[in-house]
Amino acid sequence: MTEPALDPASVLGKAMRVLEAFAPDDTGVGFAELQRRTGLPKATLHRVAGDLVASRLLTRIDGDYHLGSHLFELGMRASVERTLLEVATPFLEDLYERTHETVHLGLREGAEVVYVAKFGGHRQVSSPSRIGGRMPVHATAIGKALLAWADESERIAVLSGPLPRRTPRTITAPGRLRQQLDRVREQGVAFEHEEGAAGLVCVAAPVLDSRDRPVAAISVAGAVTRFRPADHVASVRAAAAGIAATLARREALGPA
Repeated sequence: MTEPALDPASVLGKAMRVLEAFAPDDTGVGFAELQRRTGLPKATLHRVAGDLVASRLLTRIDGDYHLGSHLFELGMRASVERTLLEVATPFLEDLYERTHETVHLGLREGAEVVYVAKFGGHRQVSSPSRIGGRMPVHATAIGKALLAWADESERIAVLSGPLPRRTPRTITAPGRLRQQLDRVREQGVAFEHEEGAAGLVCVAAPVLDSRDRPVAAISVAGAVTRFRPADHVASVRAAAAGIAATLARREALGPA
């Protein structure tokens, strides 16, 4: 059953337009820029932004708007994501200690990966990933790991849609991408070779539930000059399997 779409003209629709206008890298957004991004009339934006500030979903500092701390508080109450992050964090930290490269945890929303955790040290490679940020699934190892285990209808939806090129090595041919997804299913891991960002290579594995559905995926990424993804396949698989097993035990035990 298709979920009803949110009416963009409703009060909630306008509030969501404002909140979703913030990019992961924004440190603050002025009123004029916020109006440009949302397309809302000035008076409407004043009213909506004022309500969001009053509810602590936005804050205003030196004239610029910022996402408010109450959004984080509400987000941490989302039980599925909170449990996933609590369970995954020790495994992600261990994976970082083994590799000393950038480690990610991500979820899939349609044709995009949403990054919910990122661990990296002083020598982490420059990466387009950000916590709360998004990347196209076809251009990332973590996205391909998630898509490979998705339902066939979901794979078709991505393969039949636009596959934008992010670098000269991004796979944009649906047939070639499908072949790679089939290999991912066979091998249990996905690879990325400068497909999402130049100079970045990556290996990822899915976190599967008891019915082999992808709950999330984890990845390790590093600079092409020093990082060999194939050398870390076993570690990434083991971490993903450990997260999956811990989630399964929690589910079997039920609510505390």
